[in-house]
Amino acid sequence: MNPDLDRLLPYPFERLAALFSGVEPAPGSERLTLSIGEPQHPPPAWLPEILSARLSSLSVYPSTRGLPELRTAIAEWLMRRFGLANTGIDPDNQVLPVNGTREALFSFAQAVVAPGPDALVLLPNPGYQIYEGTTLLAGAEPHYLPCIEANGFLPDFESVAPDTWRCCQLLYLCSPANPTGAVIPQATLQRLIALAEEHDFIIAADECYSELYFDEAVPPVGLLQAAAAMGCGDYRRCVVFHSLSKRSNVPGLRSGFVAGDARIIARYFRYRTYHGCAMPLHHQYASIAAWGDEDHVVANRRQYREKFTTVLSLLDGLLPVSRPDGGFYLWPSTPIEDTDFARGLFAAENLVLLPGRYLSRAVDGIDPGARRLRIALVPPLDTCLEAVRRLRRYIESRFYRAP
Repeated sequence: MNPDLDRLLPYPFERLAALFSGVEPAPGSERLTLSIGEPQHPPPAWLPEILSARLSSLSVYPSTRGLPELRTAIAEWLMRRFGLANTGIDPDNQVLPVNGTREALFSFAQAVVAPGPDALVLLPNPGYQIYEGTTLLAGAEPHYLPCIEANGFLPDFESVAPDTWRCCQLLYLCSPANPTGAVIPQATLQRLIALAEEHDFIIAADECYSELYFDEAVPPVGLLQAAAAMGCGDYRRCVVFHSLSKRSNVPGLRSGFVAGDARIIARYFRYRTYHGCAMPLHHQYASIAAWGDEDHVVANRRQYREKFTTVLSLLDGLLPVSRPDGGFYLWPSTPIEDTDFARGLFAAENLVLLPGRYLSRAVDGIDPGARRLRIALVPPLDTCLEAVRRLRRYIESRFYRAP
């Protein structure tokens, strides 16, 4: 067996199950789960019909490169969304469909990292645990970039030493971030692109939450957009990851794409021909329609906007928390250790939230996820409101009476 498997920590939800082991919540209330970032808004009404109409394609092997129509739909969406009309996106050489961002984010490091004792992959802390797992299994070491409130929950790039940049082979970004919701500004992205050119590393930008934001006039900037604005029309060293899971509420469709530097895409394509992960054809046809429609995405944002506005007004004075820049998570502080708080809340109110430390790592004695919770506002509004009522009742019975 690969010995690096022993370096993988249990998945956050495995740790959560262990934390709750032996705890029986008080009877009389239905369990509410706001720990998992699984979208629960309805998907586009027309999507199941497209899937059903294309089921005959189950008898055909799909190609790794995907349908030309899908790659074209993705390229057109990228140009519309990120203003890339001048630089463009070549659907044949700069776009590759994938089965959701999770498998792509994981397999990407396996393809691009050259393992060795000095190989580093830089990643946000806290962050999506896939970044850490793939780093270890690719034969590199993770270097954690703390995302703390004092820095706007953005990775602390300023603290990275020149020697660390020189050893960096891959930098994972997530904007809007999981779990903090912070959006990386364009100027910062452009500085990172310059550093990648100087020190010869690749930037992998996880942008799967890019379509969840609050101001319709100010969508989050993307890595390719930042590259184009600084004259890097070939998106050199830049690769972005996008998904329909959050944008279109279809996590079960497992549909996303990778796009950017054609040289990197070509090498990653070769890896994927061996990896055996082509997207089923009926999923591809449904994805073409999804990338071509914005009405359902705008409606999706409207629902999240209503939930955030309502929930944050009820949380005012209850827990220290602020509205994120994007995404669908809240990242509040807790009055006691986050694991103790989550376990007590589960026992008293049958409400499941995720301790922040399950998404972070302690480095030099500092754990940026400690005494925080991740609350996923993915259920319907009524469920979110009931969760806040239970949270308020727990806090007022254990700690203090909120105003």
